[in-house]
Amino acid sequence: MSNGVVSQSAVTVSLEDLRKGNVDFSTLEEAFGPSSLGIIVVKGLPEKFVELRHKLLSYSSYLANLPAEELVALESPSSHYLVGWSCGKETLKSGVYDTLKGSYYANPAPSFSTPSVQSSVAAKYPSFPEYTAPNVWPPTTLLPTFEPTFRALCELIIDVAVLVARACDVYALAKVEGYAPGYLEHVVRTSVSTKARLLHYFPPPGASPSSKEAGEEADDDDWCATHLDHGCLTGLTSAMFVDEAASPPILPARSSDSPAISSPPPPLPELSSSPDPAAGLYIRSRTNAVTKVGIPRDCLGFQTGEALEVITKGKFKAVPHFVRGASSKGGKVARNTLAVFTQPNLWEKVDGEKDFAAFAREIVARNH
Repeated sequence: MSNGVVSQSAVTVSLEDLRKGNVDFSTLEEAFGPSSLGIIVVKGLPEKFVELRHKLLSYSSYLANLPAEELVALESPSSHYLVGWSCGKETLKSGVYDTLKGSYYANPAPSFSTPSVQSSVAAKYPSFPEYTAPNVWPPTTLLPTFEPTFRALCELIIDVAVLVARACDVYALAKVEGYAPGYLEHVVRTSVSTKARLLHYFPPPGASPSSKEAGEEADDDDWCATHLDHGCLTGLTSAMFVDEAASPPILPARSSDSPAISSPPPPLPELSSSPDPAAGLYIRSRTNAVTKVGIPRDCLGFQTGEALEVITKGKFKAVPHFVRGASSKGGKVARNTLAVFTQPNLWEKVDGEKDFAAFAREIVARNH
């Protein structure tokens, strides 16, 4: 790519090797170490992954194209819009409110769906509604199977994240003084603070931040400002590109006589590739080099977060990254993806003294 931006393949391992514990230390260092891109790709996923990904990322377009009044009903102002639907609530680097993408947030941890667990955590941390507020799901009369599809895909991603964490534990036990055996796997497996974000990058109406060349230093990350994830491992699907002019994501009309949609909307046709080669995930290295990283459609990526860097005492590094949607030159093309942030429980110790609640508060204060 031009202007100093390069494309690079991420370190790739198989799910079978993770299960058997066959991922060597040099591979983990290449993926997560001080000079790494901070991401590993896992191939050989269960067959159901491809179908779940296609179905849920199609739902992202259907959801984002609902009438405004139905989207407002899915918002959660009390959680600072970090539960349910959110659009135009965060600012870009330029200070402009971001209306170019919509997000749907939920906590997919199975135990969090138990009302007693959710209410207990909320009572213990009343000042953290971002992590403790109950999920808001679209009604089944509107988007049938949205919730079970969302949960099934997220739980699959968490299961794979557990295996990545297990490999990291083996490494950390050998390389990090005083490391507690199995700590990261415990954090990922048992967390009720996990957060999933289903993203929909709207087809640009015209010139947009992403229409700039990715290497332009002034605004190259203005679409989704450069940031670090502050959890442990972030599970990422590849992006799905949809031509919403050719395949409008509009639900069937309803009436008072027939207020419910009887069957799930069909998965949308997926473009074979992005019409804009500049769209995608970018990682900014410690030498300020910008690298575009792709995730194959049948694979998952796992990116390092700040909590992982602290837990491993800097052996694994969180890497700054940003995302770009398709430019207006791509026509009426939307970009959909899913990120699952595996984060410690609010009471888990991150550095031996500070719990994740205090750690997260510091990061939010620093970033905002």
